[in-house]
Amino acid sequence: QVQLVESGGGLVQAGDSLTLSCAASGRTFGIRAMGWFRPAPGKERDFVAAITWSGGNTFYADSVKGRFTISRDNAKNTVYLQMNSLKPEDTAIYYCALQSSPSTLFYARGYDSWGQGTQVTVSS
Repeated sequence: QVQLVESGGGLVQAGDSLTLSCAASGRTFGIRAMGWFRPAPGKERDFVAAITWSGGNTFYADSVKGRFTISRDNAKNTVYLQMNSLKPEDTAIYYCALQSSPSTLFYARGYDSWGQGTQVTVSS
């Protein structure tokens, strides 16, 4: 069993920055990747960013590319999402997810464990 706990959400103004954190605990051996998702019209959880655990390869949705940066600290089993130049349309609950077996990085079905989510609100 893996537990994921997100933190760092909050209320900011457009153009501001925010960093989300997600710490994994429990049976964390064998992490293949971690990612961030948020709801979108027609999708309960839409891909935002992902990072592979061994190689540190990163992937981003087009909507956040150039503004968001995902990183990880393997020793702490923690993944971060640095969000810059935030826009009102980035307002959402952000969910952290962990993948422990080979699967797609870009869809929620590829992940085994989920956090409870952290609210990010960007005012205009």
